[in-house]
Amino acid sequence: MTATLLTQIGQLLTVDIDCMDPEVAKRHTTSTSAPFFSDMTSNQAIVGGEATRSEQAALLRSAIDEVKEKESIDSELFAQDVLDLFTVLLAKQVYPYLSGNVHAQTSPPAAFDIQKTIIHARKLVQLFEVKGIPKSRVCIKIPTTAEGMVACAQLQKEGIQTLATCLFNVPQALAAHQARCVYVAPYFNELRVHFEPTIWREYAVPGKEHPMSQVIYDVKTAYGKIGSNTKVMPASIVTPREVIGLVSLKPDHITISGGILDKLASLPPVAPEELDSALKATDFGEVLSADYLAADGALLKEALAKDVESTRKLNDALKLFNEAEMRTKEYIVELAKKAQ
Repeated sequence: MTATLLTQIGQLLTVDIDCMDPEVAKRHTTSTSAPFFSDMTSNQAIVGGEATRSEQAALLRSAIDEVKEKESIDSELFAQDVLDLFTVLLAKQVYPYLSGNVHAQTSPPAAFDIQKTIIHARKLVQLFEVKGIPKSRVCIKIPTTAEGMVACAQLQKEGIQTLATCLFNVPQALAAHQARCVYVAPYFNELRVHFEPTIWREYAVPGKEHPMSQVIYDVKTAYGKIGSNTKVMPASIVTPREVIGLVSLKPDHITISGGILDKLASLPPVAPEELDSALKATDFGEVLSADYLAADGALLKEALAKDVESTRKLNDALKLFNEAEMRTKEYIVELAKKAQ
């Protein structure tokens, strides 16, 4: 096999696929007995993108037909039930190319409601099990709100794996550790850059200059200090140069979109020194010993209230994911009614 930047990265950390197109997973997998990818991550925007691709039309139709056998198109739950089933069916297509978990994200409107988050997470896990993917191979992505992390703590007690997503600061990461999340997914770029590319900013050396590099380095360092088992999986990446920068921060995993995976596979390896960061860890003080989950996450709420920029990015991500979910549900209802 010819050495590429992608294979080089795969030797240094665990690579996950941030994409639900099975063809992307297939072309980067030489053997399903030894898959290149560990996990497949997803979200409402990725699912929405797949819903409108002609290649997935039959799969979406099958999800609609299956739900129609149980409930009316006019039911309040119809579109959400189809969306959840379609999410699971998409993941099942990629599942053969994974050695680890399939991921599905809870509904954005539930992000500030502990019980709604728990209920949706349980529903997704049950759907995966019905479709042949065991609970042990499913991870539920939950936005890193105070309520979300309290929900994660309960779900972990039930044996449901969780990932803390939409994460932008160290207190969020510490709350995720205390909730026993399997992963945290710090967003390197705020989500909106994928919808409005003109706001994306390029850095010559992303692993040193990008403001989220220090946050990710601090999260990894903090986890080392407290002996956390939660794995760091950076997400929301725009360029191969950003991937190089993130690898230099020594995360456990990295989740990469299909387009960036293809670019990495076409590039040669880089010099080892490009994969070493020169960052120094921040002094955390008493932050590491604080209880961010007590009183339904009161301290995390306080920490986010003080961190205006992280809160802005978190709320904006939830807004964009909600908009994507609503568009997909509207599309589902439209298709279902046309078929009547």
